[in-house]
Amino acid sequence: MELLEKLRQVHLKFEGIERELEDPTIASDLEKLRTLSKERRILEPIEAAFHQYERLTRNIEGAREVLRDTRDPEMRELAEEELHSLEAELIKADEEIKILLIPPDPNDSRDSIIEIRAGTGGDEAAIFAGDLFRMYSRFAERQGWKLEVIDFNEGTIGGYKEITFSLSGTDVYAKMKFESGVHRVQRVPQTETQGRVHTSAASVAVLPEVEDVEVDINPNDIRTDIFRSGGKGGQNVNKVETAVRLTHIPTGIVVSCQDERSQLKNRNKAMKVLRARLYEKAQREAEEKYSAERRSMIGSGDRSEKIRTYNFPQNRLTDHRINLTLYNLAQVMEGDLDEVIEALRVADRAEKLASA
Repeated sequence: MELLEKLRQVHLKFEGIERELEDPTIASDLEKLRTLSKERRILEPIEAAFHQYERLTRNIEGAREVLRDTRDPEMRELAEEELHSLEAELIKADEEIKILLIPPDPNDSRDSIIEIRAGTGGDEAAIFAGDLFRMYSRFAERQGWKLEVIDFNEGTIGGYKEITFSLSGTDVYAKMKFESGVHRVQRVPQTETQGRVHTSAASVAVLPEVEDVEVDINPNDIRTDIFRSGGKGGQNVNKVETAVRLTHIPTGIVVSCQDERSQLKNRNKAMKVLRARLYEKAQREAEEKYSAERRSMIGSGDRSEKIRTYNFPQNRLTDHRINLTLYNLAQVMEGDLDEVIEALRVADRAEKLASA
């Protein structure tokens, strides 16, 4: 009954949102309309579950009533069969509803800023960082997301020492957030002449993208430097000062963007990254303040934490947070990340359910 009461509370909230959305004056308040529509979308599956749960409990009570009131053996047998089936349905619905009632991560529907940095391993680490970027690019294509490169620093013999890019689309952060951490690769590098397997690493940071109104940045706190872009991009790159570097003085956070030919566009992209980093910093500080001891099953998301190993000689991928091992590394590197990400999401839900 406690679960049914929770569902009723959600039902009442859903009905309230429906009434507000039907108000003709709401069309003039776009921000409120957007907020209410988002809340309605989140509550919709719980509202459907409420009606299903009510139907099941009514039918179960009806079957029990038949068993109490009839002495007809045939009717009793039918009622017992129906009761058994309905109770099994209710148990299944009960588990599904508990998952639905887990408070959603408010960032899940956001777009994301992804930062990949080569770690230990020199040139091979930069090549691996490039491979990770290609993997995420392919995954983004599969998801129908839009990818925009913001900044990059190419490796000496290929790949990237670091690359920053944005992903926009449906549920980007919900699917990408578990990628934060250290990714380790074991393979024979291109520069290895004796066929020995080396271990290198690259770190990935996934930041939720935020709007201007969500992060208050004082313009006086930002130092802007303009410089000439480097790397690929044609003659314009090295002749015109279009690259932008923003330094947030209070925190020391530095963001660069050189991908666009327009100084204004580069500045806008850099501001997008700066907002994301400041938002993530504030979130991390709040998390440490109120739940310093809590660590979820799939890890803290800290970039210093080794989360996954890519073993090329054995075609093996291992995610250390949930002890997942797959032998389809070649497909994963082509962007087939669905199985890995879904396993991480299931583990996250199970952990939240256990601690609810």
